[in-house]
Amino acid sequence: MSTTETNIRPDYDDEIQAIADYVRDTRIDSDLAFDTARHCLLDTLGCGLLALGYPECTRHLGPRFSGMEIQHGARVPGTEFELDPEKAAWDIGCIIRWLDYNDTWLAAEWGHPSDNLGGILAVADFISRRSVAKGVAPPTMRAVLEAMIKAHEIQGVLALENSFNRVGLDHVVLVKVATTAVVAHMQGATREQLLSAISHAWVDGQALRTYRHAPNAGPRKSWAAGDATARGVRLADIALRGEPGIPGALSAPQWGFYDVLFSKTNRDQAIKPEGERRFRRPREYGSYVMENILFKLSFPAEFHAQTACEAAVTLHDEVRDRIDDIEHIAITTHESAIRIISKTGELANPADRDHCLQYMTAVALLLGDLRAEHYADDFHADHPAIDRLRERMEISEDERYTRDYLDPDKRSIANAVQVFFKDGSSTDRIEVEYPIGHPRRRDEGIPALLTKFRRNARTRLDQHQYEALEEICTDPAQLDDMPVNDFMSQWKP
Repeated sequence: MSTTETNIRPDYDDEIQAIADYVRDTRIDSDLAFDTARHCLLDTLGCGLLALGYPECTRHLGPRFSGMEIQHGARVPGTEFELDPEKAAWDIGCIIRWLDYNDTWLAAEWGHPSDNLGGILAVADFISRRSVAKGVAPPTMRAVLEAMIKAHEIQGVLALENSFNRVGLDHVVLVKVATTAVVAHMQGATREQLLSAISHAWVDGQALRTYRHAPNAGPRKSWAAGDATARGVRLADIALRGEPGIPGALSAPQWGFYDVLFSKTNRDQAIKPEGERRFRRPREYGSYVMENILFKLSFPAEFHAQTACEAAVTLHDEVRDRIDDIEHIAITTHESAIRIISKTGELANPADRDHCLQYMTAVALLLGDLRAEHYADDFHADHPAIDRLRERMEISEDERYTRDYLDPDKRSIANAVQVFFKDGSSTDRIEVEYPIGHPRRRDEGIPALLTKFRRNARTRLDQHQYEALEEICTDPAQLDDMPVNDFMSQWKP
């Protein structure tokens, strides 16, 4: 038996090389992807503006230490802060994700690819302001949009058939990897530097999903993506300073990501045979994810519950005067919703409530609406009927819903709600398979997105500002050629 290891340095893992070469070499020429990215930019930053009204969020923002000043720092939209790019990425990512209202991607893994905008915007603004100070042409928003498309693609394609949640890892691992790759490239990384940066993102130690699930759900889930996108900025910087990479970060026997963190099957948690501990990537990187991204347009709610809330709102007029007569409520859903947001018992905090299928559906039935303030402790305390309705809910899986959820040609997120009364009568069974933010409903979705932006933006900006921003973001001729520093200056209250 050998007592030594053969120290032959391998080539970089294929998946690390594929990400690096995509970021460096692929030219995005999809008009649909760029059009969607412009709407995504507007919607995402609008979500951040709305979050600024919540002290639980804003307490995290600002310089690391009181009194710190950064020359030509990156701006945090809706605030007065000018910060170093890493902390700015943290803050932007935090406000984007705080209310669980930005875009969503659902597959074997889920996540919110616009979380990467924290790192992208912070680095782009810093580069742009520094360039102007040096008399050099700054980058334009076209570069930001392309970085968004590529970050969406990396995160979303890796999520298609690889379930990180099944082995207990949080989806923000993909935010870290995608941000690292695109912001390293934005700063002029060589191929070797890019490979190094991506490899460090994979070996960096990954977040557990504990803070998203009962009985430990809490507000960390609202800043976890900000933390991940900021870490991507840091890792890119480390690589750009010349730090060598780890070529076998994924595949190294015993020590690599696959063996340490990805060694369970996505189905039954059994240990995989050697050779199967690999990511599956069913399509090449392109612009598929941005083109098919899901927008949260009606409710600041975990996406698996969006169609349940739509169905409940439809039933509101019929049940609002008969709440005390309800015998039970049948919610039919898909497996992923049952696994991550179906819960009973006391809900400890707003973060717990906005990841509870029963709570969100109950509020929509009672009020005919669901807003961020409906998760607050005082609101919950003032509406005891919510918990009474939760106790009467029966959750079941429709296997067709689960199949269609995973079908790449459908990607439905179906729920059905039916209310049964004590006198034996019942409502119709209201089924919604595709939420309004789904690509199949884009024609009605984009006007709703713009309405959502105006509603969110007016909480922080005056009418002239948000109307100007809407015009800029929906006009390619204005937005694409605008220097990043000029664009970011538009978001100062």
